[in-house]
Amino acid sequence: MNKINVLIVDDSAVVRQVLTGLLEQDPAICVMGAAADPLFALERMKKQWPDVIVLDVEMPRMDGITFLKKIMAEHPTPVVICSTLTEAGAETTMQAMSAGAVSIVTKPKIGLKNFLEDASSNIVGAVKDAAHAHVRRIVSSARPVKIEPKLSADAILPAGGTALVQTTERIVAIGTSTGGTQALELVLTALPRICSGIVIVQHMPEMFTAAFAARLNGLCQIEVREAQNGDRVMPGRALIAPGGRHMVLKRSGAQYFVEVLDGPLVNRHRPSVDVLFRSVAKAAGKNALGIIMTGMGDDGAAGLLEMRNAKAHTVAQDEASCVVFGMPKEAIKLGAAEKVMALAAIPNEIVNG
Repeated sequence: MNKINVLIVDDSAVVRQVLTGLLEQDPAICVMGAAADPLFALERMKKQWPDVIVLDVEMPRMDGITFLKKIMAEHPTPVVICSTLTEAGAETTMQAMSAGAVSIVTKPKIGLKNFLEDASSNIVGAVKDAAHAHVRRIVSSARPVKIEPKLSADAILPAGGTALVQTTERIVAIGTSTGGTQALELVLTALPRICSGIVIVQHMPEMFTAAFAARLNGLCQIEVREAQNGDRVMPGRALIAPGGRHMVLKRSGAQYFVEVLDGPLVNRHRPSVDVLFRSVAKAAGKNALGIIMTGMGDDGAAGLLEMRNAKAHTVAQDEASCVVFGMPKEAIKLGAAEKVMALAAIPNEIVNG
């Protein structure tokens, strides 16, 4: 089997050294080079083009976003962003994701070497997932992982007890992962100012969901925000689950709100789509529309089936428009999707479906 050729682009000698060592421990990966900035990287890429690029954002001579846009315009390639956990960095990283990067590997400013070593399985997994992504103008990644117990939504919320009474307020629940930042931007920017209230799980690390929501809020007619505990779900508002925490839908009378809570990883994710979808099935039932979009793995497939069994309408994104046809494929296999449609058709389904 051919190895995955990886190019590391980072101005930190420590990061280049540690990442090279970590990645080359995996027999499926070959680090073909490590460059201190994009201009050095471009020279290296003239000799051999990488399968995956691990890219820092803030670098001398050319910043990572400019480099990323150049790559995606000329030769679309899976890119994993390796970025620091700062508020300013989060906004910059969101720009990178919008430009077509696959996924985010977070790194702190202090204790970098130890952190990278501790996070080795996530870094290796992100690179391997990126290599298998369906790259067009957009890229992707995903997350296989070391063997850990794979918990279901039962770890957060018991099954059963679906809503029986129909209300006038309709809830839209969206779950997505790899490729989802671009997919959500396409869907949400197409919506009119007044539409059904939306709750979203996008697999994304802590510290990045607030910047992601803020960026979308500036682009959309609807209000988009990172969810806080007790936030009301209302027409014209989309709430994105914060990275590192689960989000569930609750109902009080005819009104809906969200709870943001801690808990174990579910389907190896926190937030988990299955947790959100189960809560929507219980709280909203037939008043809901569930949509599962591009992403690796199967998080959300079982939850979407629970929504369909609760008489909600359910949709899966089709393979042709997915960056990674993992989560929708698993939902379709379970019979959870009432409809399968292209990404471009989803906004109309939210408004008129």
